[in-house]
Amino acid sequence: MSERTAAQLRHALADRSRRITDSAAFTAAVFCLIGGNAALLGIETYAGIVDEWHSTLHAAELVFLAAFTAEILLRAAAHADRPKDFFRDPWNVFDLLVVTVAFLPFARENATVLRLLRLARVARAARFLPQLRIVIVAVGKSLPGTLSFLLVGALLLYVYAMVGWVFFADDDPEHYGSLGRAVLTLFLLITLDGLGDAVRAGLEISRWTILYFASYVLLGSFVLVNLLIGVVINSLEEARELEAPTHQPQELSATADARRLHERIATARQALDALEAELAALPTPRLREDQAPAAPPHRLDAH
Repeated sequence: MSERTAAQLRHALADRSRRITDSAAFTAAVFCLIGGNAALLGIETYAGIVDEWHSTLHAAELVFLAAFTAEILLRAAAHADRPKDFFRDPWNVFDLLVVTVAFLPFARENATVLRLLRLARVARAARFLPQLRIVIVAVGKSLPGTLSFLLVGALLLYVYAMVGWVFFADDDPEHYGSLGRAVLTLFLLITLDGLGDAVRAGLEISRWTILYFASYVLLGSFVLVNLLIGVVINSLEEARELEAPTHQPQELSATADARRLHERIATARQALDALEAELAALPTPRLREDQAPAAPPHRLDAH
């Protein structure tokens, strides 16, 4: 088989597979498979049902595994003409890993790993839910900002925990007897849980403790939390901008192409109409007498 023939076959396979994977029916079927897989996982948490329907549930799991394998093979076939593009999509890589690892011996023999892999299939539902996909992308983009937030928060906790240990360790050893206890107490106070009790206990020690708790709540609960919210919102906006052009409906693209084609046809018709009008306005050329064709000479019949 020549290289040209092989390329044509790959292109034909990719076109046919792409028509299947891009169809709404295929998306709905895969989404139903994911939902069925999630329901099967939930059913297997009931020991009585597992003991009674063990063989049926095992057969259903094999059916789901075969269906997900066929799905990933179709998606790979849709990129037969451009194999590298298949691995550029993170969702394709994730799907391939989830399906491939399920066939490895250590995964088949380890029930815990197998359950985690089956649970990972449920996470694939995000691929078919645009809003959830945007949230997941936003979480990934917010990680650098979140790490900075955690560092600042850890520094704030350490400083206030040391201050609390210095001033409250003798009077309230249950909450500030050590650095670890002080950090745990202040970490819970970030959520404002038990703030009233902590303030009342502090006022029994000294009136100046109100400054300690007020400054901590202001910095920890209001400033830091609002900074984290700002990081997440900014990441959501970036994720939405990234997802919008890449996942634009094909119907809108086809409509735009058809509109441009109609506009080009209308422009061509206008040009033809204008050309016909110009031709009609031109005077019809008349032949002069000296340019008129001469009459053929009469032939004399011989008698």
